[in-house]
Amino acid sequence: MQRVLLLQLAATVLTAIIAGAIGGEAALISALLGGMCCVVPNGLFAWRLAVNARKPGGASPIVFFIGEFIKIGMTIALLYAVVLLYRDVNWLALLAAFIVALKSYIILLFRH
Repeated sequence: MQRVLLLQLAATVLTAIIAGAIGGEAALISALLGGMCCVVPNGLFAWRLAVNARKPGGASPIVFFIGEFIKIGMTIALLYAVVLLYRDVNWLALLAAFIVALKSYIILLFRH
């Protein structure tokens, strides 16, 4: 799980650098924020699963589904907060970084 999170973080930073080179500072910040809206909830979800897996009896499916529901809600809340709090949002950079971070795990699938 840590490899996926590190890959998502690296993909976010790389996308932000590219967005910044093309669109300037607002695009760079928007891309960083967009990618982090994916990385942060995924990291908290992974941490929660790891904690529950160490408990006697392991993680139950209900913990997974509740965690997934919370992760989706947190992602939406973070995206909403970015839109409200950052006035210079570059929508293309934000969405591109979000999608790249969201789908970056595919790289690990083709690595072997």
